[in-house]
Amino acid sequence: MNRRKLVRTLFLLVALGFGIWAVAGQWSAVADGFARLHWAALTGSLAAVLGALLAGMLMWRALLADLGSPLAFTDAAKIFFVGQLGKYIPGSVWPMLAQMEMGRDHGVPRSRSAAAFFLTYPVYLGTGLLVSAVTLPVLAGQSVARYAWLLLLVPVLAAALHPAVVNRVIAFGLRKLRREPLERPLSRRGLLVASGWALAGWAAYGAHLALIVRGLGAEGTPALVLSVGAFALAWCLGFVFIVAPAGAGVREAAMVAALAPVLDRPAAIAAALCSRLLVSLGDLVCAGAAGLAARRSTRTREEPVIRA
Repeated sequence: MNRRKLVRTLFLLVALGFGIWAVAGQWSAVADGFARLHWAALTGSLAAVLGALLAGMLMWRALLADLGSPLAFTDAAKIFFVGQLGKYIPGSVWPMLAQMEMGRDHGVPRSRSAAAFFLTYPVYLGTGLLVSAVTLPVLAGQSVARYAWLLLLVPVLAAALHPAVVNRVIAFGLRKLRREPLERPLSRRGLLVASGWALAGWAAYGAHLALIVRGLGAEGTPALVLSVGAFALAWCLGFVFIVAPAGAGVREAAMVAALAPVLDRPAAIAAALCSRLLVSLGDLVCAGAAGLAARRSTRTREEPVIRA
């Protein structure tokens, strides 16, 4: 086993270990909530999480393709999902480093991988705040009023995500790092496609939470709409409060507040905790499935062709 393969194997084992530990560590807090949910609701909720994670991968893939590195679906899934396991390792740079390293095998320059990685977050944040602004104010009212200041970021992000601004920032950063500039700048079309996938992801995350919320006793259109907005608000707030690892605690508090009109506090807390566990489980499932699919694809390409 060469050195690069050894390092990658070690990364995968460590990331999986932390990911499994994160799931197991949350079980005691969510056991009571899960006991109240039917298996069909849990299965459907996990399926919606997988759909949301898939949309996130396609968003990243669209950005990377627009920057000049189109990837096959299987290759993109492996790089993205396996790399995302790095977020469970203490320190925030591991997902980026993993994606940069694995991307090299498919001809993706490190600077391009880094640019696509960093762009996913403002796209997620901007679309998430938009979803929150559309879904929460009328139905949630005073319960989320304390988070209204987040809406001040919407015009800032709208201006910052203009392709002309993004390309200048990326060029400046690469110059400071003494890296070659990107061969292709980000286009408006690429940004719109990525934003479309991000919105699809928020819809899937909302469906995931809505199934949990319904299982805990809240039904109807208001519960569905609030679930979409609650998850988007929780993610955005957790991202802004970077001092909390993966938004721990901050996200749950925001989600509980947003769900207050349809669930009492104990049920809303159970919903938030169950949601976090299912999303962590979804990360593990996607990484495992993508890794197996990529290995199978590699073996198929390497098999010799027997001619008659």
